[in-house]
Amino acid sequence: MKYVTNFFSTLFVVSTGLYLLPHSVANAVTLSNGALAQPAVGIAFTQPPRLVSASTPYTDTSVSDTTYYFTLEVPATAGEPLQQVTFNQIQGTEDIEFNQKDTFAFEGTRNSQGSKLALKAVKGDNKQQTVTVIFDTPVQPGKTVTIGLQAYRNPFYDGVYLFGVKAFPSGEQTAGQFLGIGRFQFYAPATTEN
Repeated sequence: MKYVTNFFSTLFVVSTGLYLLPHSVANAVTLSNGALAQPAVGIAFTQPPRLVSASTPYTDTSVSDTTYYFTLEVPATAGEPLQQVTFNQIQGTEDIEFNQKDTFAFEGTRNSQGSKLALKAVKGDNKQQTVTVIFDTPVQPGKTVTIGLQAYRNPFYDGVYLFGVKAFPSGEQTAGQFLGIGRFQFYAPATTEN
């Protein structure tokens, strides 16, 4: 009987001790050599934003000064506000260049525009084919926003062009989450025959 009592006392102490372990240790992963690997430190969305649509009003090749619209929905259950979005061209016959100073954002969708949103910064990396848009005030959960990237021109070559979209919450050390791919199809204008 003493053995059974000691067993339950030990079980209670061990289970209580596990419950009281620091959060970082409780989330650690045990490696094959028995060591504990800590998870990556960073703020992340509980439920990430959703890429609702990617569109442009002009799908002919070589059209100049056109806008590529990306609409994102930040769910009410996101847990964190949206601070920045990165766009990365991952497919296309040629690289599309954007006029960063003409980038803009607003609440709502392309067809139902709400109030304009101030941007803190727009950064581009031509080598990596990325554009990063940072909101001046983070977008709160429960909002839908659209970012307009102004292209100098549509590509010369027709075909499908894909952009990966990644969102980051507000904070110092944040974990970006991939939202999906924006797909654009460009067509060579039809030629008229005499």
